[in-house]
Amino acid sequence: MTVKLTRRIAGIGLGLGAIALAAGVALAQAPAFFRIGTGGTAGTYYPVGGLIANAISNPPQLVATAVASNGSVANVNAIVGGAAESGFVQADVAYWAYSGTGVFQGKPKIEELRSIANLYPESVHLVVRKAANVKTIGDLKGKKVSLDEPGSGTLLNARAILGAFGVTEKDIKAEFVKPNQAAELMKDGSLDAFFFTGGFPAAAISELASTGSGIDLLPISGPEVDKLSKEFPFFAADEIPAGTYKDVATTKTIAVGAHWVTSAKISADTVYAVTKGLWSDKARAALDAGHAKGKAIRKETALNGLQGVPLHPGAERFYKEAGLLK
Repeated sequence: MTVKLTRRIAGIGLGLGAIALAAGVALAQAPAFFRIGTGGTAGTYYPVGGLIANAISNPPQLVATAVASNGSVANVNAIVGGAAESGFVQADVAYWAYSGTGVFQGKPKIEELRSIANLYPESVHLVVRKAANVKTIGDLKGKKVSLDEPGSGTLLNARAILGAFGVTEKDIKAEFVKPNQAAELMKDGSLDAFFFTGGFPAAAISELASTGSGIDLLPISGPEVDKLSKEFPFFAADEIPAGTYKDVATTKTIAVGAHWVTSAKISADTVYAVTKGLWSDKARAALDAGHAKGKAIRKETALNGLQGVPLHPGAERFYKEAGLLK
């Protein structure tokens, strides 16, 4: 009787041990889901994010997805709130969030923010309807102008640029819509101009130009921009080449870096895998073939402009292995 009971207990113990072992294996193999907050589907963040997500995914260990969003500020908030593990954020917005300055003035510093990589320069586009007869930023007064949605880095840039040129939101008929919606409004004459900060070519602007709607890009240059760059050192002189958009000439503008950021709460192993995946041959091929701005995403410039937000330890480990950090 005692022997049988002992055997039964031993059997139960072995069974429970097997279940625990199986659970441990399953847990070890559980995928790390890694969401990338991007931007609107008609911009540059979203398609580039999709290319990167597909390239770095390595199921069952890592499953990455690109998530459409309102842009930089929204992506920072999503990271903090746990709605995303990472996001694409303009360099200025990332710095303001981490330091509690700029648009984040008076709010708690988001000290958990960590950098993965600098991606590419984002050019400020100021698209105008030719029929609106807008030749300078000052001519926007009295016009219907979209500054992009709340939560976007574009909105912050638009306000800064208008201010530098002595134009306030009260001087214009301000709209706050995504670039694709702005392009549709411009087609029927309901909008005279719209701002968009992103890598060129932007799908919404390319499509608008190809319809023969008659658009131009307004130059953003001059002493006002020099003053603006001193106040906001993240801005750099830039140029959108002729032919980027159909029948649109070379246009001087400004740009700000697009950074990929995450949270200090994400494990070093996960971020190491993500960073290694970003700079893999698979990702290189996808970026080169998938989007014009993908070619600008280079390992040699991965650390440019990241001083404002510390590197995540997982990313730091990769860059040290790659010889980019001592």
